[in-house]
Amino acid sequence: MSTTTELAQAALATLSLRPVEEQDKKQEEPYRYAHLLPHFSQDHYPPLTPFDHVDPGQRALSHANPRSFLDSASVVELTPNLGSEVRGVNLAELNADARDQLALEVARRGLVVFKDQQDFIDRGPEFYKTWGSYFGRLHIHPTSGHPEGYPEFHLVYRDANSTFNFEIDDSITTTVWHSDVSYELQPPGLTTFFLLSQPTTGGDTLFTSQVSTLKKLSPQFVAFLRTLKAVHSGVEQADFSRTGRRGGIVRREPVENVHPVVRRHPVTGEEALYVNRQFTRRIVGLKREESGSFLYPKSAPRSQLKTVSENILKFLYDHIDKSADNQARVKWQPNTVVLWDNRITAHSAIVDYKNSGERRHGARITPQAERPIGSEGLDLTS
Repeated sequence: MSTTTELAQAALATLSLRPVEEQDKKQEEPYRYAHLLPHFSQDHYPPLTPFDHVDPGQRALSHANPRSFLDSASVVELTPNLGSEVRGVNLAELNADARDQLALEVARRGLVVFKDQQDFIDRGPEFYKTWGSYFGRLHIHPTSGHPEGYPEFHLVYRDANSTFNFEIDDSITTTVWHSDVSYELQPPGLTTFFLLSQPTTGGDTLFTSQVSTLKKLSPQFVAFLRTLKAVHSGVEQADFSRTGRRGGIVRREPVENVHPVVRRHPVTGEEALYVNRQFTRRIVGLKREESGSFLYPKSAPRSQLKTVSENILKFLYDHIDKSADNQARVKWQPNTVVLWDNRITAHSAIVDYKNSGERRHGARITPQAERPIGSEGLDLTS
């Protein structure tokens, strides 16, 4: 055997061993974000109480240049109607004026993706609390895991052996559009989310502009929707945890609240569709007899008749699902921080990485905002 052949074989052997050695080393290393793994405390909380919310974006409207915090940044629009990607801004170093401008930018674009944010991510939970509290009262999730000692942060987590997410297993798709905890009386506004660990591929997040989905509808139908309100419920999510899944904890009794089907943003004034498959249950005020029987033969069994409420919601859900021209997809890379406005966007995780066995670990900072604002004169008391 020639020396060249021997060297080649030795090199191949080294290459074949290297991945195993690197994998062993990786397994031996402690997980960098172990202090942020899901913890399920036994604490119980009373019902949330109303509070006055002042949106920081309102202050930015009076700034001479409401986008000056982006002056030195690279900004690429993900789609014409939704989403921007930003490089060259360190979120952790923004002062109060810049945070006001950030809130306004997120309200206008719906979704802003910031790259190269390791400084922000590594500052830890005390910093996260300060950051989130600037934009509103921090929400404590009633059922999800949180870092030990920090119930203010909602965690998503799945690895090869466990999942602590609100996931539906008996569906042909993992796509479930929602606006976070829309069942609360004062649901979230500006929301911050980042991954601490992500699979090699997959685990993307889809976003859709609820401003754009509304604009696609006919003016006559939008005028009708403005007169409607719907029940948003946290009961199913709580029942999911009561079965022992997702940590098996319900820290605050679930609530149902009535919100307008079309809500208005307090800063931009834009209207947005405000229903979602995960938490919206029914439209209020439509009588039982107002059924959709006109969609079926008169001989159809009563069990096949759907109420007007169900038909309207199904139409709107299908519209949200299928409107790819209103959507943007975030492909996660290390040190990415995403901000969106829950009042005017909906989103869905994509759980397409199950078979890889890789960890996906994310943290959400969720400030609450105002009670959703509907059309003038719309009664939201019931």
